[in-house]
Amino acid sequence: MKLKDVQIKKTIKKTILLNPGPSTTTKTVKASLIQDDICHREGSFAAITRKVAEDLVKIVHGKKNDYVATLFAGSGSICIDVAVGSLIPDGKKIMIVNNGFYNDRAMQAAQYYRIPVVNCAFDILTLPDLKVVEETLAKNKDDVAAVYMAHQETGTGLCNPIREVGAIAHKYGKIFISDTTSTLGIIPIDVYKDNIDFCMASSQKGINAFTGCSFLIGKVSEIEKLKNYKPRSYYCNLWRQYEYFKEHGEMNFTPPVQIIYSMQQALKEHFAEGEKAKYKRFMDISKIIRDEAAKMGLVELLDPAITTGLVIAIKYPEDKKFNFKKVHDYLFKEGITIYPGKIGNLPTFRLCNLGANTPADVKAAMKELKAALKACGCKVPFPKKCGCCK
Repeated sequence: MKLKDVQIKKTIKKTILLNPGPSTTTKTVKASLIQDDICHREGSFAAITRKVAEDLVKIVHGKKNDYVATLFAGSGSICIDVAVGSLIPDGKKIMIVNNGFYNDRAMQAAQYYRIPVVNCAFDILTLPDLKVVEETLAKNKDDVAAVYMAHQETGTGLCNPIREVGAIAHKYGKIFISDTTSTLGIIPIDVYKDNIDFCMASSQKGINAFTGCSFLIGKVSEIEKLKNYKPRSYYCNLWRQYEYFKEHGEMNFTPPVQIIYSMQQALKEHFAEGEKAKYKRFMDISKIIRDEAAKMGLVELLDPAITTGLVIAIKYPEDKKFNFKKVHDYLFKEGITIYPGKIGNLPTFRLCNLGANTPADVKAAMKELKAALKACGCKVPFPKKCGCCK
């Protein structure tokens, strides 16, 4: 019996994701998932994977022989695990510039691997003091192998000074690792200008593909040193994955095949739009979110000047009728998703700008947010506080 092509017909409702990932995808990225079944060891699929890896390096302006992207099947946190577990040799420490949830996640990974940590800690609502960062590294320069810091703390939207901290790390001969999971592909990054030796991201964030593949972009000369390091993990091992990919042109373990297809399409769209135009689109959308939130009397947690604009943390309104779950559920029925805060006990929610949304999408979403607040019984706009109030 000859198999016939099967036509898949399904109406996909457009949703607007204002959560910090997975992000909204385009119709063409969605369509890219529907491909002929293929074994991931076929040469034709390996060629796609290699091109995806090369394009990821291009996003951060790395030169082909200097930097390489190593892919892993998993969420963004797998690359935190890989970076921390692979890049610190026995007997050395990792210094973590720690001012939020995702920097703290790297600390937890180090603790699981029993890697000593120099915790250069700051308040979660403040930028790191560069003088303190340098003083801390200078005191520990003989013990520290790498300095680690997230670019954006996705819980708050805080934008950390990666270029400056990277320069401090290099001044003392240390490698600099940055978690760029929620910025890469949106905020322009140049590994040379930004003093980055290793950065990371995942398919469902700034490149706007589907969830399931994460990658670590690193300096080849530093990765080659790992062959002499004692491994801490079998699967989350940067050297093993890099070496296998270099020799065979494919991932060591079974890759997320359909996700690679979605990355291929998303990367085509990324380069077609262009780095500057894409960044401008996201900044324009951030302004819409901020302007509409301000009209409703909603107050941001942080000064916009120290944030990326990709994650906007909003304080809970001081209205007893406000109920985040009710607001969330109202919006979810309308095809809009917002996300609770991730800042300890501070009552906040986040309006995130990471997906393939248009200005019209976001204007419509903010209109529905206002309706959701009113449906809770809140008086919108919320009253402004006077200058003497805290």
